[in-house]
Amino acid sequence: MAIAGSRHAVAALAEHFGLQVHGDPDVEVTGVGTLAHAGPGQLAFLANPKYRGQLGASRAAAVVMRPADAEGYAGTALLAPDPYVAFAKVAALFESAPARGAGVHPAAHVDPAAAVDPGASIGPFSSVGARSRIEAGAIVGPGCVIGEDCVVGAGSELVARVTLVTRVRLGRRVRIHPGAVLGADGFGLAMDRPDGGEPHWIKVPQLGGVVVGDDCEIGANTCIDRGAIEDTELGRDVRLDNLIQVAHNVRIGDHTAMAGCTAVAGSARIGRYCMIGGAVGIAGHLEICDRVVVTAMSLVSASIREPGEYSSGTGLMDNRSWRRNAARFRHLDEMARRLRALDTPKDNE
Repeated sequence: MAIAGSRHAVAALAEHFGLQVHGDPDVEVTGVGTLAHAGPGQLAFLANPKYRGQLGASRAAAVVMRPADAEGYAGTALLAPDPYVAFAKVAALFESAPARGAGVHPAAHVDPAAAVDPGASIGPFSSVGARSRIEAGAIVGPGCVIGEDCVVGAGSELVARVTLVTRVRLGRRVRIHPGAVLGADGFGLAMDRPDGGEPHWIKVPQLGGVVVGDDCEIGANTCIDRGAIEDTELGRDVRLDNLIQVAHNVRIGDHTAMAGCTAVAGSARIGRYCMIGGAVGIAGHLEICDRVVVTAMSLVSASIREPGEYSSGTGLMDNRSWRRNAARFRHLDEMARRLRALDTPKDNE
């Protein structure tokens, strides 16, 4: 069943998304809001039990919740096994996107050797380089730069000021937010030590590209470097937050998500269905297996070969306590040796 418009009866939403109705099925929803601040006509959700106390005072027209949470609830609810997922699907009905007609804006530049599908949209002040291809339904927003030998897959969107430097291939329905740069040089350097001369860095050519799978999303000001020889690769449905650095030759598996300010060093391999918290550092040339969770501010300095949740670092404390503990960190090895010595049986005992 198709569902359109800006007003939706709860019964229609339930039928469309496979949910159950608790209460009045004729209640109409015209937007979404939080449980605490939703007004009449808005849909809210209850996913975290700690917000259960807000339910009684909520003015939302309907609330998405688990069946167990609806027991004794006098209002209207949509029942779902995962309320947050169900809310996200319903909320998408109220997301308005600016209309962009197909074609190339007069203020854009397309190289004669490039190919732009008639159904694609190229916005003002954007440029498309030689031998690049923009497929059907793709949107290249204002101020984007697409270099040579790139592909923007069908239905993909470069929101604004996105740069694809060279040899970047996007799959279908990829969304890239403003300021992201894909395909810049990887940080490849070699120290040259000539006989009798001063040692100095020389640049290692970065001859690979970047391959992004279908249905990925890349946040604002995120950078993904092209490979040195082979490609840097993102699998399908990879979700990267803002301000992430992905170095050359990294491979990220399908359905993995990374939060902001994470940095992944060169040639790291990250598996499928991983969740990487904010500001995590991942060293180069290591492997993280499938279904690993790394909590925020952690440093991954060795390969992870078993699924599970991993953390490093220390929690916040007052400054005086931190200074005392930091001074003791350097003595931990000495203390451990002394404890082992105390536990070791004496020969004459």
